[in-house]
Amino acid sequence: MTDVFSPAKRSAVMRRVRSRDTGPERTVRKILTGLGLRYRLQRADLPGKPDIVMAGRRLAIFVHGCFWHGHDCARGARVPKQNQDYWLAKVGRNRARDSACSEALEAAGWRVSVVWECELRDLPGLTRRLQVLTQAAA
Repeated sequence: MTDVFSPAKRSAVMRRVRSRDTGPERTVRKILTGLGLRYRLQRADLPGKPDIVMAGRRLAIFVHGCFWHGHDCARGARVPKQNQDYWLAKVGRNRARDSACSEALEAAGWRVSVVWECELRDLPGLTRRLQVLTQAAA
């Protein structure tokens, strides 16, 4: 089966995939703001450039898309039919990079949490989890 888009259209679609200020990331930030918490975004001086950083609490939060970071949910387990070797290798590299960044942050004394895209389906549950996570270090 060939791609449903022309190469130029596929390139345009892929260019629109954002690495920051994604919908899931904005939702998590809105929850944290609603809890009265303050944070910094994309701190480049930390390994992996975490999406959300609470320096006073030594907490780094990554907001991961299930497909791009290989989550074990239905969306993350899906492998495109076209160019499977490329996608398996790409997601594998992403997972290895995520793991290395988390280990480096933990070695530096930071707590690391990952919010998966699929967790946004249960906003009350995610809100409770973030509240407990941020209170643990307060």
